[in-house]
Amino acid sequence: MKKKVMVIFGTRPEATKMGPIVQELRKHPDWFDTRVVVTGQHREQLDQALAAFDIRPDLDLQLMKESQTLAYITSAAVTGLDRYVAEEKPDLILVHGDTQTAVCGGLVAFFHHIPLGHVEAGLRSHKKYSPWPEEINRRLVDVLTDLLFAPTALSKEKLLREGYPAEQIYVTGQTAIDAALLTNRPDYVFRNERLRELTERPGRLVAMTAHRKENYGEPMKQMFRAIRRLADDHPDLTVVYPVHLSPAVQETAYSLLSGHDRIHLLEPIDYPDMINLLSRSHLILSDSGGLQEEATVFRKPLVLMRDTTERPEAVTAGAVYLAGTEEEAVYEAASSLLRDEERYSRMASAVNPFGDGQASERIVAIVAQALGLRQELPGEFRAE
Repeated sequence: MKKKVMVIFGTRPEATKMGPIVQELRKHPDWFDTRVVVTGQHREQLDQALAAFDIRPDLDLQLMKESQTLAYITSAAVTGLDRYVAEEKPDLILVHGDTQTAVCGGLVAFFHHIPLGHVEAGLRSHKKYSPWPEEINRRLVDVLTDLLFAPTALSKEKLLREGYPAEQIYVTGQTAIDAALLTNRPDYVFRNERLRELTERPGRLVAMTAHRKENYGEPMKQMFRAIRRLADDHPDLTVVYPVHLSPAVQETAYSLLSGHDRIHLLEPIDYPDMINLLSRSHLILSDSGGLQEEATVFRKPLVLMRDTTERPEAVTAGAVYLAGTEEEAVYEAASSLLRDEERYSRMASAVNPFGDGQASERIVAIVAQALGLRQELPGEFRAE
């Protein structure tokens, strides 16, 4: 008998990481009636990601508004999701990661006694306010979850230490790896014309992102000063920065980085452009969570401009360097990778600890087994 699986997400990172799962669910129409619900917690960037994976939501709550607060998103999402879940009565709900949408989807599943699957379970920084609010969000979702899809053995270990039953935890690999491998193409033509021209310039390409709320203000200023010094001191660099739409980020970025002939501030770019930019870069500087995973796919050293990480596997493997946010630390970390070929080579050859491109297939197989649609479970992901 066909089972109804509802996939709920609301931001671009969620869409890109759940996109391969939706595609995999839809390969089994005899098993699953797949419903996609988006809250619209993000808007333009979410729509770009939906288009990249050819996903047309069955419901879009269109919640995003100017200067939205966490309280607004939470109350509006719970109310909207509760109504739809009550009507549709799915057999299982899937959420992803650490957003307000994930928390709200988990709460509504709990309210209606519907089994919940949490993709990317078990990530921890063990710092209440870093990253904020994600660290608490992911803990809340895990408490509500029946099927804990841990991307790595370390995330499973963290869940076990917190008392979660081993039989509810599955090491699947990270779906971000699936998405990146599906999206990167050697013959890719960038949709953003300026980006196309920048990636064809001679010299070394540096991709950067910065958007974390806990870095607003002085930490971000220090990061940007370091990057400007980096461009000044390495004349072969082309730095490409798609600037986040947050007014706080925009103001800081344009005040400190504009006017430099080799630092290029772009409007946000769509997911395929971003993935193919990463794969063509020499070095990546970021305060992002997801880029820590994507950089390892393409063997690109990443200088992480944060004080903590919930993905320590990449730091342990040597693929990511945790630099913090102070100007001198960021500058020295990046500059040494540009000067020291041996150090660069060590980071670029580090083992990818996050996935093998088959996470979505494993997750869908586990869902099918949990719903009585197949007998056997897939093998767990093991890093190289």
